[in-house]
Amino acid sequence: MVRIRVLVVDDHRIFAESLAAALAAEPDVDVAAAGSGPAALRSMERATTEGRRFDVLLVDADLGSTVPGARLPLHDSAEPGPDGFVDGISLVTGIRSSQPAVRTVVLAEKDDPRRAALALQAGASGWVAKDCSLSRLLTVIRGVLRDETHLPPALLTGVLRELTAARKHRTESERLVESLTPREREVLRCMVAGLGRKAVAERLFLSPHTVRTHMQNVLGKLGVHSTLAAVALARRAGVGPVDLAGDVVERGGQLA
Repeated sequence: MVRIRVLVVDDHRIFAESLAAALAAEPDVDVAAAGSGPAALRSMERATTEGRRFDVLLVDADLGSTVPGARLPLHDSAEPGPDGFVDGISLVTGIRSSQPAVRTVVLAEKDDPRRAALALQAGASGWVAKDCSLSRLLTVIRGVLRDETHLPPALLTGVLRELTAARKHRTESERLVESLTPREREVLRCMVAGLGRKAVAERLFLSPHTVRTHMQNVLGKLGVHSTLAAVALARRAGVGPVDLAGDVVERGGQLA
């Protein structure tokens, strides 16, 4: 019998333990629970070290929202490190990047088309209500392992609308980035990497004054008023950070 290894990630202890116990009663399911994003990452690292791996993560959409001082990363402008995976959708993003074979399903208290769309964009394979039946949840778990995507029917229209709007937004962001000169794109990539004006000047062999001018031009052409907004727009357009260990590379080839 092929066994399915499931990790429940939820900081509501009673819910997590109850769900884990219910799933563990299934003959083909092995289940563990983690109470936070960092704890989930540690569990996954341990499993990998021991030659095992989880197949499916069930992640609370509101993970971290009850933790005092929890930091909720900006999904379109930041790639937090391990300690930054606090909310559910950010955890999905990190897992998708580090362990793409693992399927993630987001468990939600209520239907929310915008957040469901964000979850799918982050790499989730499903969005399921927390109060769904155990049989429904097992159907989703087994389905995502067959590369199916599961959404409540009532959410489908709203999610498609959100994804269409996001694509339109991305297209506009790409158009704005294309208006930049090659040098301005270099500067923008440095901004995405979090480099300050002095660091950008040293990397590009420019004076701080020239870098300041380039940064002002970038903000003006992108139609934003802050570095953070410029970085968020750049990420929506698919612009990654400068490679601090090598040359600046634009998608499709070397910058001129």
